[in-house]
Amino acid sequence: MITDPIADYLTRIRNAVAAKHRMVEVPSSSLKKNITKILFEKGYILNYKFEDDKVQGTIKIALKYHPVTKLPAITDLKRVSRPGLRQYVNATELPRVLNGLGVAVLSTSKGVLTDKEARKLEIGGEVICFVS
Repeated sequence: MITDPIADYLTRIRNAVAAKHRMVEVPSSSLKKNITKILFEKGYILNYKFEDDKVQGTIKIALKYHPVTKLPAITDLKRVSRPGLRQYVNATELPRVLNGLGVAVLSTSKGVLTDKEARKLEIGGEVICFVS
């Protein structure tokens, strides 16, 4: 039994990048779908596809690599808030990943947002993960 599905999602992506896989499949949930959309919008993944079957569904993610050097677009993927220790921040305490080059994914009252979007809306929330 998986107690932290978001950590499992991030670990599957991290392991697939380390093994230089082109695709990775993860079990679906609405939070994972929102995180996947943010990763796509920010250019960390090539493409994604939501496949809904009877029970849970899956998310197929095409990982992105540099065409010449074959280096992955995702260099670091870190879970911040976890079930045993939730990490909440105010609008004034929003984290900056790699001095603004990375992305912090937050769960807010307005939905799942990046740190830059939350800063514009001046809202805080739970810090889910850091991507760089």
